[in-house]
Amino acid sequence: MDAVKRYFRSPAAVLGLILLLIVVAMAVSAGYFYPRDPLALAGRPLIWPFANPRFLLGTDNSGRDIAAQIFYGARISLLIGGVATLIAVTIGVMVGALAGYYGGWIDNVLMRITEAFQTLPNFVLLLVLVAVFGSTLTTVTVAVGIVSWPAPARLTRAEFLSLRGREFVQAGRTLGMRDTQLILREILPNALPPVIVYAGVVMAVAILLESALAFLRLSDANVASWGNLIGLGRDVLRVQWYVSAIPGVAILITVLAVSLVGQGLNDALNPRLKQR
Repeated sequence: MDAVKRYFRSPAAVLGLILLLIVVAMAVSAGYFYPRDPLALAGRPLIWPFANPRFLLGTDNSGRDIAAQIFYGARISLLIGGVATLIAVTIGVMVGALAGYYGGWIDNVLMRITEAFQTLPNFVLLLVLVAVFGSTLTTVTVAVGIVSWPAPARLTRAEFLSLRGREFVQAGRTLGMRDTQLILREILPNALPPVIVYAGVVMAVAILLESALAFLRLSDANVASWGNLIGLGRDVLRVQWYVSAIPGVAILITVLAVSLVGQGLNDALNPRLKQR
């Protein structure tokens, strides 16, 4: 309860939570408000927003309802962001925990692997993975998760290095606790708060990476995503700029919401801030 109180003391964190809940509500209610296929033709092409009550946000180059694509695109963005973050954090925590707890040659090997992944920029490595394995929604989601794990790994390693010599860990060793028990039950719960906070950054970056792929028409074209809509609007950007601007604002709001929620979680969970 104290963590919840600390979270709601921050106006920015509350704003982020409200915005995120709005995006989640859009994703959940998409099928209710727009039961038809969001990629089906709905009217004449390039109707401006609010010019026709049937299409509050207008239509795109092909005559598809932009509002429907925005609602369904919320599903895609949250799905990719959430699953990719789970993959990245899971891999990162496993690698960072082993490297930070054992040190020595295990740390050297795992950190060299981490550095090898960081040699190429995330987006370049993502392009390579998509080019090799295809651009289906599943492939893109897994690829985004794979390119995003090095930063959580380094953060987890740093936390383990600072915690493995603490008194409670030494006491656990004295009591005969196994390494697995020490890692999972003693050190990891104390190392997780900054990792959880950084997960918000990973999720925001994951959404941007998928949108960038879709803008380049390298993501799954069979789903209604915000990035696909931005890429479609590129062809008419000078005259019908709203086709790209509306999904761009949706991405901006979602990324901002995730970032603010992550910062709020940091204020609520960070033990260094609990006494303030």
